[in-house]
Amino acid sequence: MRPMTDHLPATLWMVDDIPSRMVFAGHRWRVSDTPTRLRHSIWSASATQHHGLYGWRFQGTNDDGLSLVFDVFRGEDGWHVHRSYD
Repeated sequence: MRPMTDHLPATLWMVDDIPSRMVFAGHRWRVSDTPTRLRHSIWSASATQHHGLYGWRFQGTNDDGLSLVFDVFRGEDGWHVHRSYD
C-alpha cells in the first residue's frame, strides 16, 4: 500500500456524526466500510498543535468502483484529506 499525502479540501456528509459520503478530487466517494475515529496519536507533531484535532479513517468507493482508504481531519476551514492509500 502506497500512502499519498494530500492535505486537500474535501466535503463530508455525516449520518449520526459518522462519515457516509465525501466529495474529493473531483469524485464522489461512498463510505464502504465502518469508519474509525482517529485521535491525536496519528497526526504529525505540527498538526497536533491544533487543539481538538480529530478525524476519521474509512474506505471510500467511487462511482467507477475504485476503492481507497482515506485519513481525513477537520481543520478550522473544514475537512481535509491527510492521506489516501491505494
